[in-house]
Amino acid sequence: MIKKLLIANRGEIAVRIIRAAKELGIKTVAIYSEVDKDCLHTMLADEKICIGPGPATESYLSIPNIIAACEATGADAVHPGYGFLSENTYFAEVCEACGITFVGPTKENIQKMGDKIEAKKIAKKAGVPIVPGIEEAIDNPDDPELIKEIKKIGFPLIIKAALGGGGKGMRIVNSLETFKISLLTAMEESKKAFGSDKVYIEKYIEEPKHVEVQVLADKKGNIVYFPERDCSVQRRHQKLIEESPCPIVDERLRKHLGRAAVKLCEEIGYISAGTVEFIMDKKGNFYFMEMNTRIQVEHPVTEMVSLVKKKKGLDLVKEQILIASGEKISFSSDDVSIAGHAIECRINAEDPDKDFMPSPGKIEKLILPGGNGVRVDTHVYQGYPIPTFYDSLIAKLIVVGGNRNEAIKKMLRALDEFKINGIKTTIPFHKKVLQTQAFIEGDVSTNFLQKYIYEQV
Repeated sequence: MIKKLLIANRGEIAVRIIRAAKELGIKTVAIYSEVDKDCLHTMLADEKICIGPGPATESYLSIPNIIAACEATGADAVHPGYGFLSENTYFAEVCEACGITFVGPTKENIQKMGDKIEAKKIAKKAGVPIVPGIEEAIDNPDDPELIKEIKKIGFPLIIKAALGGGGKGMRIVNSLETFKISLLTAMEESKKAFGSDKVYIEKYIEEPKHVEVQVLADKKGNIVYFPERDCSVQRRHQKLIEESPCPIVDERLRKHLGRAAVKLCEEIGYISAGTVEFIMDKKGNFYFMEMNTRIQVEHPVTEMVSLVKKKKGLDLVKEQILIASGEKISFSSDDVSIAGHAIECRINAEDPDKDFMPSPGKIEKLILPGGNGVRVDTHVYQGYPIPTFYDSLIAKLIVVGGNRNEAIKKMLRALDEFKINGIKTTIPFHKKVLQTQAFIEGDVSTNFLQKYIYEQV
């Protein structure tokens, strides 16, 4: 069993991991940058150690500093959380070379799924549906064969960064006339964001749902999938609201999604927690999009809605730590059922009225919502100064109700109780979305905001 766990992250996910580890009887170490010395995760861990100044490149992204922190504190394991180094192959490799347990998948798993072109090929080999497209990297916009291929695919199509995420290096193309400039722009953006201009092309599925399947896989070959999450409410391809189960997925389709996710995991010998992401068209056809080889921001909706036979609640982070320790998963997919409906709203320090511009500053007043079926994952407190260096996520508000309608009403009640003074937040935006008739009816796709909300904001 892991004895001392260093959390190579900050904010709410660091707090989340510390709590899970402590409940397993594991000592915890918090790392922090100079501007994060008063962050909540530093107060909750058994030990804390500063790893550099505010900029992430000099602290949370500094592999030498993190490894040195492990050596200084005697930590025998590292949990990377999400973001930062969580899907960095080299970091996982260095941890292994130093005899430090990496709480996550193998470096080979990360590498195979990190390149989206290769990931699509692996999915295809595993028999998982993929979106029609060009399965090789694109490097010459004037190639006559390329033009022939995209004419076969047909417009609209989408250009995506092979090593990317978060909507960077991504362009939707509606005509041959705009293809070249869109391709060059996507390649340049990908180069700046990910250090590679490698992009690929696939058919653009119009008004799709973004549906994903949470998986757990241990070192003994056991793989479990959970009820799907609908993450279709997005801004610039970044998720804002997630729910489980998906309003339009029935039990038959749920099993197809879960089995497809398991097939992919089997193909690469996956270990740890992970998420297989799909896009789904209006007819219920689904296609593999990518796999995130880490715990995700939205994992609480799965925890809140998953009823596991002979277990009192599901804790995906605990399961992830136990898997890293060599433990076998104690249940199967058949032991998992759905208990109600869960919704998560990401509360960001942003101003929705100014195109979601970041709103750092001091939290002058904070009142957190509560009550039956309400959960708040956060690292902020009254008087906390939000730094400018990092992601704007300050809290995740999760509710569970007996059905989707109950969950929506509970979320609106909880959002009304949630008071944060001193900064702008996305709370008013979430209220607007949840009261939109299309959302209430479950008519949600990835262009939902453009279709129903942006004109009102």
